[in-house]
Amino acid sequence: MTGHVTGAVTKSVTDPIGIRTARRRYVTVCALLWLPPGLGLASMVLLLGERGMSLAAVAGLFAAHSLTVAALELPTGGLSDVLGRRPVLALSGALNVVACVLVGLGTTAWVLAAGMVLMGAARALASGTAEAWYVDTVQSCSGPEADLRTGLARGGSATSAALAAGLLLGGALPWLLGLGPDLGARLSEATNGSVLPLSVPMLLGAAVRVVFVCYVLAALREPPRPPATLRSVLRGVPVTVLGGLRLGGRDALVRRVLLTAGTVGSALATIELLVPGRTVALTGATGPGTMVYAVLACGGFVCFGVGSHLAPFAARVAGGGERAVLVCVAAGAGGLLLLGVTASATHPVTTALAVAGFGLVYLGLGAASPNENDLLHRRVPSAGRATALSVQSLAQQLVGALVGLLVGALRPGPLPWLLTSAGLLAGALLWRRRGGERTTTSAPAPTVE
Repeated sequence: MTGHVTGAVTKSVTDPIGIRTARRRYVTVCALLWLPPGLGLASMVLLLGERGMSLAAVAGLFAAHSLTVAALELPTGGLSDVLGRRPVLALSGALNVVACVLVGLGTTAWVLAAGMVLMGAARALASGTAEAWYVDTVQSCSGPEADLRTGLARGGSATSAALAAGLLLGGALPWLLGLGPDLGARLSEATNGSVLPLSVPMLLGAAVRVVFVCYVLAALREPPRPPATLRSVLRGVPVTVLGGLRLGGRDALVRRVLLTAGTVGSALATIELLVPGRTVALTGATGPGTMVYAVLACGGFVCFGVGSHLAPFAARVAGGGERAVLVCVAAGAGGLLLLGVTASATHPVTTALAVAGFGLVYLGLGAASPNENDLLHRRVPSAGRATALSVQSLAQQLVGALVGLLVGALRPGPLPWLLTSAGLLAGALLWRRRGGERTTTSAPAPTVE
């Protein structure tokens, strides 16, 4: 009897779940993963300012976050490939709980810096891990030719929706707490200033992270892996990372994915750097300009989500994933071109064209992303999947940072937009060649002793 029970339990844990169930769980994980960053997006800079941090100090804190992500992106991708997706995602959520609490309640530079570093480490751990779990699960159910675009598209839509909802809720909460009986002031007084109204979105984000960890541990089942020892991890992670880097060097399609990720990073960095100033110049004041930018950013997330949802349709219409990437990234370049030609004008018509260009950038990039990653997953073995996604993310971040420095050194006007548009168009033209989709064999997986 005991043997039957043990066998049933083992079977329930190791049997692959259905594709629809995997898709639903992946979408839920994406939403829970990205809702907290959305909550903090609207209030974090203001919160740090309320804690006495100068603008230079705030920039330093964000730099600490970015450098941590960049430094840990590849090692944590290798860790996910060696240890498994579920433990790494759970660790990411746990670190984010601590980080949100430290940033939400911290009053000194050292505490806030620790929170930002932990947040960066958690971001690196989560980078590509949930997507790798989804692809592993679907391919274990239906083989390497299984449809990936639909799930990746819905995950992208859920991510964008969570960011948009979090941005609106995180921006509204401090304002709502100041209405009527001024609950925010009472809360601050009751906690001796530890909890400000601007702290509430970060603390709510910590609560969502707790739900995220519980959901990951309960729902993201994966096939059993060989027991991991400290020796196997220390040897396996570098081997996996090097395997991912070598794959990017020898596989033409993976190389195109990485180069396109770099051009996308440059486009997003340019938008994040230049659009806030344009909204302030348009409204004539910082406060209204900030609110307009928040609404515009929310609209951008919505457009990205709509684009992600339309990715399978784009592939069908374009005649394949590679042609869909070409068309969609080129559409994003067209959006940047509209932002460039309207950069020196404030007429209502040019403003409408600029808003349309902004939306077109996010719509195009949203539709391109699932198609790119579908192609990538068909060329990368499961043992190196999270690492490949980390390399892709790192390429986007590093190129975006370098282009951001270049754009910041140029005079405001059409030139930065036109240069970035040309770069994104070059990324689209990389996909003129066909053939990547015909070969779906994976590179040999790196061995781990």
